[in-house]
Amino acid sequence: MAGRRLPATGLRRRDQVAAARFACLPWYELPETRAAQDALWAIVARHMRRHGVADVPSRLTRGRPVAAMLADPGLLFGQCCGYDVVYGFGDCLTVLATPQYDAAGCEGSDYRSFILVRADSPAHTLGDLRGGTCVVNGFNSHSGTNALRALVAPLSRDGRFFAAVKVSGAHTDSLAMLQAGAADVMAVDCVVHALITRHRPDALAGTRILCRSDPAPAPPFVTALTTDAARLARLRAALADAFADDAAGAALKTLLLGGIAFRPATDYARIVACEAAALARGYMELHATSPALMR
Repeated sequence: MAGRRLPATGLRRRDQVAAARFACLPWYELPETRAAQDALWAIVARHMRRHGVADVPSRLTRGRPVAAMLADPGLLFGQCCGYDVVYGFGDCLTVLATPQYDAAGCEGSDYRSFILVRADSPAHTLGDLRGGTCVVNGFNSHSGTNALRALVAPLSRDGRFFAAVKVSGAHTDSLAMLQAGAADVMAVDCVVHALITRHRPDALAGTRILCRSDPAPAPPFVTALTTDAARLARLRAALADAFADDAAGAALKTLLLGGIAFRPATDYARIVACEAAALARGYMELHATSPALMR
């Protein structure tokens, strides 16, 4: 597999079969969406039990580090970045399904990143940002880093394009830095952009979309790699029923979820190819070892 493989914490534990089962939905979680997530989980859990899935938790787990949850063999149901299933947590996770979002930038179960600048930026194209400051949410993010890297790589010279690259830790923090003038450009997941547009429009004030990335499979719903084939089939059947359940309609609408697709995990190789093409050009700037990095 091409590209940089990110380390995961406490990864493979295939021999552990007694891990406590838990579910989490850390992706796209805002205080404004938690009630909808809880309502959706209650319906998903009910259908899981109806399909004979054992040890289904009643509530979503919150408050644990995301990396710890993705590496835990007790993970029954969760969501992660597509980058996680091809790199750092590829030996911990199995893709259950790919969500379909009703948001600008999404097509079927694909999504994109929006490249944002301040509204008063003189930039008309990405090339106009040469020598500027970029902020990314983290180097293990497809939407915040990998998608942007693919766009910038053909514009780079001797492996450089920006004067500095900063790491914020979250899309919302990157937005705040962009608004404050601490960065000139960022990439944001289009679903995050849609949720913030709905719930926190002030967080986008003074910014505009400069361009869009190529599409990639949306952040998948996942389960632990230790999940056997029979349980996988029951989980997928339960998910399909839950998303078709009229009782889930309000929660799905709040979360911008329009459905799910059962596509092969190999579709996420598009993310690998995206990174490999950029690195093959010698463009390492949007990388944790970049000399341009300013934390």
